[in-house]
Amino acid sequence: MSASLKIADGMTAADLRLWARRCGNGRAAARAYAIANALDGLDRAEAARLAGMERQALRDAVRRYNVEGVAGLFDRPKGHRAEWLSDAEQAALAAAVFKGPDPAVDGVCTWTCEALAVWIAAKFGKTFHPHSVGRTLRRLGLSRQKARPVHPRTESKAQERFKKGGFAAP
Repeated sequence: MSASLKIADGMTAADLRLWARRCGNGRAAARAYAIANALDGLDRAEAARLAGMERQALRDAVRRYNVEGVAGLFDRPKGHRAEWLSDAEQAALAAAVFKGPDPAVDGVCTWTCEALAVWIAAKFGKTFHPHSVGRTLRRLGLSRQKARPVHPRTESKAQERFKKGGFAAP
């Protein structure tokens, strides 16, 4: 390694190789092998090449190893895009799903992902693809399954007559 970048004395090259065999993460193990190669006296380019990486990657791994130890050899968590709907908007969406649609206002008698996408656009001014609505519902703990549709003007007496086998008026 270069004279300006020293490797911490926490583990020997043999200890690093043993840890690399047992860590269970291939990328962290490669970084550990590269550092072990450098500890054995190989120059930075050769140590990195034997571990399948570039010199700059080895330098970055050494810096993280010096600060954090072997925990610094693992990959960092990747960032995620912010939610498209805020927490308040997600709560309003869940409440609307539990309440059910109003056919006179919403124009549908059961919620579908397509209908909810239209509702979100009207309510919050944000466009959603129906598949994204389904993913959002799953994240909220709701399923895309829906109850059998019931027309809002159904007559329960007529349904009971039908179940009994009679079509004639009472």
